Amino acid sequence: MAKHSIICAGIDTGKRELEVALEGGTQRLTVDNAAAGHAALSAWLKRQRVKRVGIEATGGYEGAVAAHLRGAGFTVVVLQPMQVRAYALFLLQRAKTDKIDAALIAACTAAVPTIHAPPDPRLAPLAEHLTVIEQLVEDAARLKTRRASPRSDSRIGDFWAAEIARTQALVRQELAALVAAIRRHPDLARRLALIASVAGVGEKTAVAILLRMPEIGRVTREQAAALAGLAPYDQESGEHTGEKHIEGGRTRLRKALYAAALPAAFRWNAALVALYKRITAKGTGHKAALIACARKLLATVNAVVARGTPWTKERAAAPS
Repeated sequence: MAKHSIICAGIDTGKRELEVALEGGTQRLTVDNAAAGHAALSAWLKRQRVKRVGIEATGGYEGAVAAHLRGAGFTVVVLQPMQVRAYALFLLQRAKTDKIDAALIAACTAAVPTIHAPPDPRLAPLAEHLTVIEQLVEDAARLKTRRASPRSDSRIGDFWAAEIARTQALVRQELAALVAAIRRHPDLARRLALIASVAGVGEKTAVAILLRMPEIGRVTREQAAALAGLAPYDQESGEHTGEKHIEGGRTRLRKALYAAALPAAFRWNAALVALYKRITAKGTGHKAALIACARKLLATVNAVVARGTPWTKERAAAPS
């Protein structure tokens, strides 16, 4: 049995099955990743006196069981694959099966030093809706590439143009529906309005920040940048000094902020226009300058939400 005062369990998530193990013990369970399996799992965990459950983020297949376990009173820790892999490397563990992974996740869960508050359950379905919209945007980009290919038959180009228009109409329709769903919650509506008040943050970007970073306004600017994958990390060892680079973070949020930074740094946000010019004047490349602008844009949004009053040009121009 576990050496810790809190008994921990780990779940290796599959599309159809869940492999469960207790930290430091031999008890195992395999259940279906479906409502009946989730009920059987929570009953088994209660019999084992488990308090904390770790589960690896696996393309969304962990969402339903994590929500069920939180509703049943368990503390659920959703681990990123990078965390689990790093813990396996620390233990020099090379073998990999579903059962071994469940035990590894249980041990990793027991080692987590800080347990954060569970996410707002209202955000998960809204974030799923946002993902659909983002996928439609990606579909439209692929359709534009197909349309651009040279063809002898003009009807094919017309076909792709019609598909692009149809997809873009769906994006507008679904974004409007998502914003309406968000505004049905007064607190989320207020936060969305604060985010969207910042120059250069359009409606779609504001929605992405609200849903992809629920911590906005409650973290430092450095923490916000790290969560979005926009924090620059040093590359130094001995006498070697490499270029700083970004890594990790929430991919879809980072893409949304990077896309917003381009028009913001060229037109919509005077502070970002000045920042882009200042950075590139020193020889920094276009992409690195835009990353810096995206990081500054997120920091501004974070400060606005923390303050609780909308962004204004006067306040933005005031010395910090």
